[in-house]
Amino acid sequence: MRADNTHLITAAAARRAAATRQHATRALRRMDAAGAAITFETVAREAKVSRSWLYNQPDIRSEIERLRARHRTVPAARQVPDRQRASDASILRRLEAATARNQRLEAENRELREALALALGERRVADVRGTGVSTRGRTSTTVIGPC
Repeated sequence: MRADNTHLITAAAARRAAATRQHATRALRRMDAAGAAITFETVAREAKVSRSWLYNQPDIRSEIERLRARHRTVPAARQVPDRQRASDASILRRLEAATARNQRLEAENRELREALALALGERRVADVRGTGVSTRGRTSTTVIGPC
């Protein structure tokens, strides 16, 4: 009759299960610390375990789902680190500078419109009187503006 070695097999299976659980947990922690995308597929690949094994471990499964949900709320584009972000005072100064520039440009546009209106008025008066301004040896006969 053979010796009963089932306790050795059971102990080896328990050690293997504990080691597998430890691999999966460590892989999950490494991926979370690195900011990697956490899915059942990526954790299974990193830990060298099957996805079905991960799905059958309630605690590991819930941790993967929790981390996956947390990483989904982070925008796809990388955020600018705090030290590189513009301060509120800096943004306010930029806004003030842009507002001042817009006001200068609006004033310049008003002046140019007025100058153009005066020039067109003088041109029309000259055309009506028949003393059009000479352009390349020709007298202008085109009336600009409403008739």
